[in-house]
Amino acid sequence: MTYPALFYGFLLSSLYGTAFHAWRGDGGLRLLFYVLLSWTGFWVGHFLAQYLGWTFASIGPLHAGLGTVLSILFLIAGNWLGKSNDKT
Repeated sequence: MTYPALFYGFLLSSLYGTAFHAWRGDGGLRLLFYVLLSWTGFWVGHFLAQYLGWTFASIGPLHAGLGTVLSILFLIAGNWLGKSNDKT
């Protein structure tokens, strides 16, 4: 893993997290939550693709395809699990 690929992976996953926050809204802590979820999902996807030998939408040494898919899945799951139940 090269430093530019590492930087691009964090940049891409941060973009996913901030775009999801722009779509869903909420405060600053929720933005941090979404960015952390996106980072986690992206890197889990990257290392899973590397382990399995998949090259779906790879950009050099970065497995961006599965990283993107898992980043989005982590964001959706985190949004669903992080909802407060304010039915009073």
